[in-house]
Amino acid sequence: MSYSGSMFISEGSQITKEARFFLEPANSTHRQYEALRAFFVEGLPCAKAAQRFGYSPGSFRVLIHRFRHNPVRPFFLPTAKGPQAAPKSDPVRQQIVTLRKQNLSIYDISQSLAKEGHRLSPVAVSLVLKEEGFARLPRRRDEERPATVRPTVADAADVRQLNLQPRHLRTQFGGLFLFLPYLAEIPFDRILAQTGLPGSKMIPAGCAIRSLLGLKLFGTARHGHACLPAGR
Repeated sequence: MSYSGSMFISEGSQITKEARFFLEPANSTHRQYEALRAFFVEGLPCAKAAQRFGYSPGSFRVLIHRFRHNPVRPFFLPTAKGPQAAPKSDPVRQQIVTLRKQNLSIYDISQSLAKEGHRLSPVAVSLVLKEEGFARLPRRRDEERPATVRPTVADAADVRQLNLQPRHLRTQFGGLFLFLPYLAEIPFDRILAQTGLPGSKMIPAGCAIRSLLGLKLFGTARHGHACLPAGR
């Protein structure tokens, strides 16, 4: 893809191969860098910077917003010197190999090394592993990942787990039970089967509709977060 950067070269001047490198970025990261530089450094208006580098005005505004909230984004790879790289004679290299054999990702390895005082970025770890002949890890299931703090898994609705054994309970919504005889008379399942409303084994369409109706019956004006089964 080429961009209209050449339009900003004065007439009669020839665009050199080196200049074209900046005017026609070859990948998305380079393109973002040049577009943001044109806006923040050259003072180019948002709409013109977007046009020059092939963005829509809306998507370029989003790019500007994200950069303002994270202006330290690394656009360039670290140099292969200093603490960011592991020479072949460095014992850290062997430690990286050992950790990869434990099925750790580049991010897991980088964090593990940081705990021991070795600040090596995930990119640098990836380069070392590539030099050592390791392929990328396949996508892992959660149980295959190292133990870390993860979001609490919420309870999932499943009509198959419904227990209708007689019991006693206390609730603030006992009035809902007054509507049960009327709800039982409505052939929800037959009606919804005819309309083709989607459902699942865990949450059939009829259960979803009854849940929504229950929200209304106990007096809540609106439940924007309550939705129908997936696919509707």
